[in-house]
Amino acid sequence: MKKVLCGLALVGCVMGGGLTTEVNAQVALPATPAVPATLDVVTLKNGSVIYGEVIEMAGGVLQIKTPASPDNLMKVNWGDVSKLSVNHPIPFHLKEGSVIMGTATAGPNGMLNVQAEPLKGTMEVPMDSVTSMNPVIQPPVIYSGSVVGAYSQTTGNSHLKNASLLGDLVARSEQLRLSINGRYIYSDNADTLVARNARGTIKLDFFITKRFYWFASAYFENDRFQDLKMRTALASGPGYQFIERGDFSGVFNDMTFYTETGVAYFNEDFRAADDRSSLRARVSMKWNWPLWDDRMTLYHYNEIFPSLQNTSDYFLTMDSGVRFKIWDGFASGFQVTTRYNSNPARGTGDTDNLYLATLGYNFDTTRKR
Repeated sequence: MKKVLCGLALVGCVMGGGLTTEVNAQVALPATPAVPATLDVVTLKNGSVIYGEVIEMAGGVLQIKTPASPDNLMKVNWGDVSKLSVNHPIPFHLKEGSVIMGTATAGPNGMLNVQAEPLKGTMEVPMDSVTSMNPVIQPPVIYSGSVVGAYSQTTGNSHLKNASLLGDLVARSEQLRLSINGRYIYSDNADTLVARNARGTIKLDFFITKRFYWFASAYFENDRFQDLKMRTALASGPGYQFIERGDFSGVFNDMTFYTETGVAYFNEDFRAADDRSSLRARVSMKWNWPLWDDRMTLYHYNEIFPSLQNTSDYFLTMDSGVRFKIWDGFASGFQVTTRYNSNPARGTGDTDNLYLATLGYNFDTTRKR
């Protein structure tokens, strides 16, 4: 009996010690630390090395997000890169039209070792055969524009009505850009007309290169209080896109700016004054600056038509304003429109200013990362 009890006690001690050892082992086991994401490596021909995340390569420019400045992208000319290592899968677009999805390591003599997914095969690709990496694929035609309006009315001791409607549309493909703009303003006081004018423009740009283009435009305007039945300007000439989306980073990323110059046939038909026509130059610029994911947009557009026969005779129209995003595409804004005619019809002034507080809807089909 004593032998049995001693044996049981021995077994219990062994099992207890084993359990204690197992519990202690579980408690003492340290948590596995999180492994930081591996950075991509870009080596330049001058020997510099950049660590970060390769975001995109398009148009011969490589964009890298670095840990030191995550909000601003570093831009490097693709021709200055000697070696590249990309540790997250991205699409590589090649000259022959094929696309390889995968990661890449640096190879010898300007080669890339691309590990294709999901086949896990490795391909040697010359770096100069890569036309783009992880580009944002845009639709063939991008549409942007807005429709905004304003209305006010008073009754009682005063009877005022004010209404305005403005709209614009830009359709852009790789080689063509169509711009349409229209505006109508109406106001009366106790059924007595005090303001009525309308303006419309249409312009087609043909891009000869990525930045340089040739335009053809038509401008139409009617204003009862300028004694104007119709002002017409037909123009054509060269233009240049100085700033395009993506040229800069940060708050300047979506800024655009272009200028144009050309020759125009300028004609004015009046109700009472003598009609007149002339050959004029046309100088124009358009600047658009969306900020903070389009929450606020600053813009300016002008057209100047100086006479080629008399330099002191010219017509100017310009729109300047700010637009605030309310929700989705809905926005409010404030705009100032100025029209100046150095040689107005007899009995009319040379300057008209229009101040508008508007509410409307904006749209833009541009795809963003």
